[in-house]
Amino acid sequence: MLEEVERWFAERSWSAADRPLDQLLSAKRAAGTTVSVVLPALDEEETVGAIVEVIRRDLIEGLPVPLVDELVVVDSGSTDRTAEVAAKAGARVVHRDEILPRIPALPGKGEVLWRSLLETTADIVCFIDADLRDFSSVFVSGIVGPLLTDPDLQFVKAMYDRPLGAEFDGPPAGSPGRPPGQGGRVTELVARPLLNLHWPQLAGFVQPLGGEYAVRRSLLERLPFPVGYGVELGLLVDALHTVGLDALAQVDVGVRLHRHQDGQALGRMAAAIYRTAQLRLSRGHSPSYRRGYPHVRPELTQFERGRDGFVYRTYPVDTEERPPMVEIEEYAGRRVA
Repeated sequence: MLEEVERWFAERSWSAADRPLDQLLSAKRAAGTTVSVVLPALDEEETVGAIVEVIRRDLIEGLPVPLVDELVVVDSGSTDRTAEVAAKAGARVVHRDEILPRIPALPGKGEVLWRSLLETTADIVCFIDADLRDFSSVFVSGIVGPLLTDPDLQFVKAMYDRPLGAEFDGPPAGSPGRPPGQGGRVTELVARPLLNLHWPQLAGFVQPLGGEYAVRRSLLERLPFPVGYGVELGLLVDALHTVGLDALAQVDVGVRLHRHQDGQALGRMAAAIYRTAQLRLSRGHSPSYRRGYPHVRPELTQFERGRDGFVYRTYPVDTEERPPMVEIEEYAGRRVA
């Protein structure tokens, strides 16, 4: 299994710079492919406007062929000026409750992403979180690019450094003195162990819970959507189950700066992710059941930023257990004595 992860990581991991914008525009024009960008937003008035402005400036306006055909912000019940700011910046803003009103909306990010499929029409749907700071348009072009240039790909996730602080003004990625990305605490403590143990084919994803990914509509419309925090893990696992590992890929887009949540919020997120994994295990959506691998892969692959990109390290996971001491002959003999 480790060999398969290494092969996939080498063949399906790229940098955004590998596909220049002019190449993407040529591929888009030739194939007639359309692209929607969706920003799920809840009380993000401080950041959503800048993200919309960057996408419009770099990927819509002034290009011979716009890379992005639809830019939609789905407001999931903000109490601040999120909708107003997003609309002023040039996005089409839709409230979650206005989409499919016959089905009462549930709270949660996954609910918003699911409903967004009814408000968009493009062949490729690109999801971008609305709390990103110092946003770069390569978060969009980088992950859309492989889908425009390779018809065999179905699902592309962004990978990046995640500094734990809200801001970072230090050396660029891979430079000496660059602090390691210590954000993504739920990823490292919950999601990565779950994927490594039960879906080892997905061990090569640097940011499995990242909110930036592009997917062909033809795949998205066939997948169930967990309504809450489990949506990213659920979609990734179900995509593997539906189209196979080689239809999945990832692209390095640099650094992701965003708002971090407190410990209690992270605990709720972890619980939702664990429950999402549990449901998929109960459905037999683990390759370990179908392909003869051990039920649990006793290894954990983690990632560090190197000079030439992300480098993985694989460590053994402690799996041995000792029997109850009363079953040990020497101990039983001592008790008799």
